[in-house]
Amino acid sequence: MNYQETLDYLFNSLPMFQRVGASAFRKDLRSTIALCDHLGNREKKFKSIHVAGTNGKGSSSHSLAAIFQSAGYKTGLYTSPHLKSFTERIRINGQEISPELVVRFVEENKSFLDELKPSFFEMTVGMAFWHFAEQEVDIAIIEVGMGGNFDSTNIITPELSLITNIGFDHVQFLGDTLPLIAGEKAGIIKKEVPVVISETHEETKAVFLEKAKTMNATITFADQNWKANKVAEEEGKTKYKVVNSEESEWSVKTQTTAQGEETIDLIFGLNGNYQKYNLPGILESVAQMRQMGWNLPTGAVLEGLKNVTELTGLKGRWQMLSSNPTVICDTGHNEAGFREILSQLETYSFEKLWLVLGMVQDKDISKVLSMLPKSANYVFCEAKLPRALPADQLADKAVSAGLKGEVIPGINKALAFARKNAAEDDLIFVGGSTFVVAEIEEL
Repeated sequence: MNYQETLDYLFNSLPMFQRVGASAFRKDLRSTIALCDHLGNREKKFKSIHVAGTNGKGSSSHSLAAIFQSAGYKTGLYTSPHLKSFTERIRINGQEISPELVVRFVEENKSFLDELKPSFFEMTVGMAFWHFAEQEVDIAIIEVGMGGNFDSTNIITPELSLITNIGFDHVQFLGDTLPLIAGEKAGIIKKEVPVVISETHEETKAVFLEKAKTMNATITFADQNWKANKVAEEEGKTKYKVVNSEESEWSVKTQTTAQGEETIDLIFGLNGNYQKYNLPGILESVAQMRQMGWNLPTGAVLEGLKNVTELTGLKGRWQMLSSNPTVICDTGHNEAGFREILSQLETYSFEKLWLVLGMVQDKDISKVLSMLPKSANYVFCEAKLPRALPADQLADKAVSAGLKGEVIPGINKALAFARKNAAEDDLIFVGGSTFVVAEIEEL
């Protein structure tokens, strides 16, 4: 098969959660284990960091990868879903896996894949582990797809586990309370492997403490040690003053406060205000890895954070697409994500707010819709995948929340309509789903 035929095989022959939803979800690891056994258990041939969480796991994974790259390590990065190209999911030092290697992986293992019939995600996990081992990476940052306990990535034994936060998302699979969701994500905590929790929540803290105790794993709540305060935006990047209340080895660009705390000035290449919740977990993970002997100089940390998008190719995180009118897109798609999106939009000066929105149909979107400003202009659209909520149905649900707007199913046509009708001092936000952002032509 050529590359396009191989992609068709991957996308069409096997269930793919991002396209079809629930029918592709498996609550066991048997197929993943069987596939990785067949591949020679490549996941045991490289070091790794495992990253889970409701929001922020993608940003945190890319940031850690950028830091290790800047420190000179050959760094693998596995993330999902992809925005533009399948090969985005598997990178080494920012370089996507080549189409030729995707073809080779499927070609060499096709008879086994035909017999096992793993899910799309299980196959991509196996491909990533195969690639990282073959290329002899020093370390790989592995992002959980969904949950943790039964996620295909959860067959690794990492150097460190990072759980960014807990919120309501995928409740039909992970549970309808925060402790239940936390229990699923705590499934990545391994025996005697340190775990970092980026955000402390009283509802879920006990879940993590109990799981860590059971696994004899040291646990650190990063926001107890680190506070990240946004200072300004400079040239498309964000300046933070970070306060570290613990003794640390940060050696440059630090000042000591009267309370004996260290402050670090850093530039972060990701502009979403919600990154203030991710930074403590990222920096604490660096501190923990340093303690294990990894050489991560402060200069490399600062360089990696500043140039995260350039080093890793990350897109769609509070990304400005154009000005006059200002157009911003973001992949945030659940209640917690939209709370931060709306809060950040309020910091901008504009005459009128336009929201170009599309969502998926297997999530309860009523809470998100109830949060949205009734004074904004809305354009309802839909991504080109079976899970997408049809734009007219989204508009009907929006009316129930007191929101009115245009129905233009095509995402780029919807954005073009907003641009045509917006004034120069208006602001257009595009989002509601990762898959909406993925279809923006100019991304």
